[in-house]
Amino acid sequence: MADEQTFIAIKPDGVQRGLIGPIISRFENRGFKLVAMKLTSPGQELLEKHYADLATKPFFKGLVSYMLSGPICAMVWEGKDVVKTGRVILGATNPRDSAPGTIRGDYAIDVGRNVCHGSDAVESAKKEIALWFQPSELNIYKQASAAWVYE
Repeated sequence: MADEQTFIAIKPDGVQRGLIGPIISRFENRGFKLVAMKLTSPGQELLEKHYADLATKPFFKGLVSYMLSGPICAMVWEGKDVVKTGRVILGATNPRDSAPGTIRGDYAIDVGRNVCHGSDAVESAKKEIALWFQPSELNIYKQASAAWVYE
């Protein structure tokens, strides 16, 4: 089994709507392993670093302001092809383009309140995980169900 990791964040709208449990269930039901999680209220500096690739976009300031509006549930998930599959589980960035059965397709309407963030590539996942978590916060363990998930 590959030990690929991805960063998933439940945004303030998802936290406020009580969607942490249902979102965690989607990843657990798929067979992925949760290796880190925290409910956090990050500062502006962290959020500006996280969204640095969007800094020139007209919506950047509003996005950072929105992400400062409430707690965020930051998580690291591990498993085979977890970055790519995690994006499929989340659905399209714009909920109107998301299929029913995806998180955004089931729980979101507007792109500005799309419930969660997921890393878009293995390299960005590594950067995001390092930004949000200290290495000591990542748990290394063998999941009891691994033999039932992976060949």
